[in-house]
Amino acid sequence: MSQDTAIATPVSARGHAHEGGLAKLALGALGVVYGDIGTSPLYAVKECFAPAHGVDPTAPNVLGVLSLIVWSLVMVVVVKYVSFILRADNRGEGGILALLALVAPRASANAGQAVVIALGLFGAALLYGDGIITPAISVLSAVEGLEVATDSVHRYIVPITVVILVALFLAQKRGTARVGAVFGPATLLWFVSITLAGLPWILRRPEVLGAVDPRHAARFFLEHRAHGFLLLGSVVLCITGGEALYADMGHFGRRPIRWAWYAVVLPALLVSYLGQGALLLERGEAVRANPFFGQLTGWLVYPMVAIATVATVVASQALISGAFSLTQQAVQLGYSPRVTIIHTSGEAEGQIYIPEVNRILMVSCVALVLAFQESSRLAAAYGVAVTGTMSITSVLFFQLTRQWRWPLWKSVALVALFLSFDLAFLGANLVKITEGGWLPLAIAAAVYASMATWKAGRQALARQLLASTLPMELFLNDVREARPHRVAGTAVFMTSSPDGTPPVLMHHFKHNKILHERVVLLYVQTRREPEVPDDERITVKELGEGFWYVTATYGFMEVPHVPNGLKLCAAQGLAFDPQAASYYLGRETLLSTGRSGLARWRKGLFAFLSRNARPASMFFGIPANRVVELGTQIEL
Repeated sequence: MSQDTAIATPVSARGHAHEGGLAKLALGALGVVYGDIGTSPLYAVKECFAPAHGVDPTAPNVLGVLSLIVWSLVMVVVVKYVSFILRADNRGEGGILALLALVAPRASANAGQAVVIALGLFGAALLYGDGIITPAISVLSAVEGLEVATDSVHRYIVPITVVILVALFLAQKRGTARVGAVFGPATLLWFVSITLAGLPWILRRPEVLGAVDPRHAARFFLEHRAHGFLLLGSVVLCITGGEALYADMGHFGRRPIRWAWYAVVLPALLVSYLGQGALLLERGEAVRANPFFGQLTGWLVYPMVAIATVATVVASQALISGAFSLTQQAVQLGYSPRVTIIHTSGEAEGQIYIPEVNRILMVSCVALVLAFQESSRLAAAYGVAVTGTMSITSVLFFQLTRQWRWPLWKSVALVALFLSFDLAFLGANLVKITEGGWLPLAIAAAVYASMATWKAGRQALARQLLASTLPMELFLNDVREARPHRVAGTAVFMTSSPDGTPPVLMHHFKHNKILHERVVLLYVQTRREPEVPDDERITVKELGEGFWYVTATYGFMEVPHVPNGLKLCAAQGLAFDPQAASYYLGRETLLSTGRSGLARWRKGLFAFLSRNARPASMFFGIPANRVVELGTQIEL
């Protein structure tokens, strides 16, 4: 069964129905949306003043770096994401694939449109790199806080981190429903804690408040020149997680996300960063190694480590859940083979678990911790994934503003403002490729190659099948002339094309010489919108001779369940029991000897992905004891 999709015209946002009041939704957003950016104070200032970067904690340098952090938060998060990007919702859903679905071509693609699609896919691929690096660097940074209290714990940092990460991934199969209730309160406790840790130092050195003056950032650049530009590769750590504001919009809506940002997150982050800066002004080199935990003394370090660990686990959970959602969207949009999608909540449809993705993330995260050993080494790999995705989001948003018919000058001015920050951060991180920045690029390249190859392979396969397909009218004429024996019941033949006779039906008729009294040709398509209402789910067309053509339509955030969808046929004159029907599916054996135009390596990759895709019967919820599979060989 093909995963090719039918493209529907996006409809302007109608939003999702979000249950609960504003305060409740905002509290939930704290845990899911702001876990990543909220834990950035653990390592952002620390990396900026790491000895390897050669920036001494003098007063001008401290104020300059803090000014860069403050204005990065304002321009990238406040202006770009909170003020503008959150407007680009696909019927309430956000994220780079939802944005790509909005700006994707509705007709035949030209070169410019192909570039836009490629950029969107690569941006999505970079998010997988982010999903691998974030749990590793966040948990490792939290556990490293123990070294502030005692040096004897150093050799246990990596083992403790690995145990926490393995436990986190093993718990995924239980779903987030049980622990989701504590996400918001736990993250709120974190924001309160970092505020209380930083505030006394700001009161002690109030001159640190001068960092809100952008002239300090300008002076820092003028003094350090190229070195100051390269430091942006560390400054960018303060905005990692900004993309989550957009990606998780469908869960909470714009207003709660904005309210949580202005009421809790932004004030807490500013206090934490300024507090660390004040500490550096006060103690300088003595706290340079870890200014976040240096704000605390004595036994206070231990509860902060515990709170930080919980906060980083919550932040990691959000990235892991995001990888699950991203994979689901990729499957439905035709960029990924079918995977095992398990719903872990009977109430919240968006809570899913994908074992294949979970295993890959767990092995990758543990391998990163074992390979890099320290959060500082991982920081070099972190920024490339984040800034790459942010830059691509800006380009896609520009395309969307053109669809909104904004004046060209307005669209260009806005994207130029966004890219002036995005590309500066990206450029500063690209020089770190040899230090670890290659890692997210390698991950993204592998994921992109898989997604693009799967899409191209399915299209090539569809062309091959269509070329050998008999027009439906001719097949029905053969049925009228042959008058085959008709057996009681309903047969459902799933087809990958809305045109022509399904090959599996022709093989069945050719070899078995019989047909059921009722034959349903089922075509499953995906719209480029998150969800499709039930009244638009099914369309039925009677073809004659006991044949019916049924189109089942789903959104890219939905998992198709064929039997449930077919129950809706009764309202359109086609009444039968989907649980008692026989389902005929084709299973293709791919041969790389054809002339499809695909490179040999892509044919091999596509065949590998096809062999390891989840069976169509399981993915579409078809009862296993009602399935008949007919195999065929196809040359690509």
